Amino acid sequence: MAGALLTLNAGSSSIKFAIFQVEGSGDPQAVARGKIEGIGTAPHLIARAANGAVLTEKRWEDGADLSHEAFLGDLLDWVDTHVDGDRLIGVGNRVVHGGRDFFAPVAIDDTVLDRLDALCPLAPLHQPHSLHAIRAVRAARPSLRQVACFDTAFHHEQPAVATRFALPRALEEEGVRRYGFHGLSYEYVAGRLAELDPPLAAGRVIAAHLGNGASLCAMHGGRSIDTTMGFTALDGLMMGTRCGTIDPGVIFYLMRQHGLSADAVEHLLYDRSGLLGVSGVSSDMRALLDSDDPRSAEAIDLFTYRIARESGALVASLGGVDGVVFTAGIGENATEVRARVCARLGWLGVVLDEQANERGEPVISTPESRVTVRVIPTDEEAMIAIHARDVVGSAAR
Repeated sequence: MAGALLTLNAGSSSIKFAIFQVEGSGDPQAVARGKIEGIGTAPHLIARAANGAVLTEKRWEDGADLSHEAFLGDLLDWVDTHVDGDRLIGVGNRVVHGGRDFFAPVAIDDTVLDRLDALCPLAPLHQPHSLHAIRAVRAARPSLRQVACFDTAFHHEQPAVATRFALPRALEEEGVRRYGFHGLSYEYVAGRLAELDPPLAAGRVIAAHLGNGASLCAMHGGRSIDTTMGFTALDGLMMGTRCGTIDPGVIFYLMRQHGLSADAVEHLLYDRSGLLGVSGVSSDMRALLDSDDPRSAEAIDLFTYRIARESGALVASLGGVDGVVFTAGIGENATEVRARVCARLGWLGVVLDEQANERGEPVISTPESRVTVRVIPTDEEAMIAIHARDVVGSAAR
């Protein structure tokens, strides 16, 4: 099978995309990556080649009222001109929530789309955007095959004890349980770890996906055993603007004492909390590390404390730990954050190689460290492209 695949990761005001060339059974190769951001305000498109060169850039000065659908039509037209005659054979979409029934990539048809729509109450701030993008592509190219790839799928085989809430069984039967997210990232990292360090990949590993959204995943033999995100992507670690785990009583307090509605509480916990809420400065770790405001230092300290605290819980789930892997924007680039987390994990036998950490080397622990610490860049788009290739290829056969 030869051709080109487009991957889409749609958010409320942005669409990340990538173009991959597919040749035979080899891994898809990225030829371009880009982003449309500022949808609803000041839209801006930029795409870069694999070497970083800018391929196209466009701004819509009067585009505040343009929808995702309008931009995806333009994007598909641009893809047609960029794939050097290769036929666009499919689109892989990141879909945040697969619920209990979708635990593998699936070709999208009317029935699947309706079932994914029914999951929107489980991820109201994420799921609708993915489905808008899928529908926009269907409207522009009705015959183009699309594949849904789920962020929850990697965690599907976790034991029931790791997924169950202590709530009445009727609620679990309704789907109220822990699902876990960032699964496409963890799946990619698990695969790369198996290539780079097979013995470690076969053991007990905590992977830390640290970005604006942040979570940890306990993996044993490359499979998810436990994770910090639960029913929604709000749970677990402190994040850029999300609070992470919180006593449910705080929500009752906000509603009763401050008169906040459910929507207002949701906005507070998702958009005004986390690093932004604690620091009052920014949700961007780079800005906080550069800041001399003591509140920024407090936010960073709380962020690393929560990572270490949740890591301890995952060590218990795993029955020990052989390795820690940092990934995603903060995990891959913030040397000080990695150093602080490793210092807090010293009780596990983690010994950081400070120079290797500063240089951003793949292994940042010393030979004497009882726990191997690695940095592995993630690539969710590549994982989506692999899944899309497999599904589209199966359909073609």
